[in-house]
Amino acid sequence: MPALRRTLTSLLPAVVLLAGVTGCSAVVDVDPAGDAANARCADVMIALPPTVAENEQRETNSQATSAWGDPSRVVLRCGVDVPGPTTDPCVTVNDVDWVVREGDPAWTATTYGRDPAVEVLFDPDEVASSTVLVELGDAVSRVDQARACVGLADATPAPTDG
Repeated sequence: MPALRRTLTSLLPAVVLLAGVTGCSAVVDVDPAGDAANARCADVMIALPPTVAENEQRETNSQATSAWGDPSRVVLRCGVDVPGPTTDPCVTVNDVDWVVREGDPAWTATTYGRDPAVEVLFDPDEVASSTVLVELGDAVSRVDQARACVGLADATPAPTDG
């Protein structure tokens, strides 16, 4: 019995430390997107990586959302409005097209040509946009692509009077 007591006593600080480490991350408050209940969002959510840009995934309080980092460095919402044609920059990363809007400080990247659309918010000073988009690409590609980004050179010219 004394040996067991010594073992428990020596482990107690480690258990208390572990409980403190695992219990310090609060649930992230994220507003759900309008189409968060779309069944295709479930396909995205189950394929999300446990880490993004070396940040661990955290629990969120809304359907079809996720966050990584403490404090949150990357926030994802599935089921946002599908972007239409835009003059905002559109980039293709590993066969996934993203419309990217620079903000201060957060940037928004929204999948283009996929319904439902997935939105990712991140601060490029905290995490590299290329890393975020590469690491989330497999999950968001679970939604089929119906349209693709085109450059100005590839765009159909506007009709002219003639």
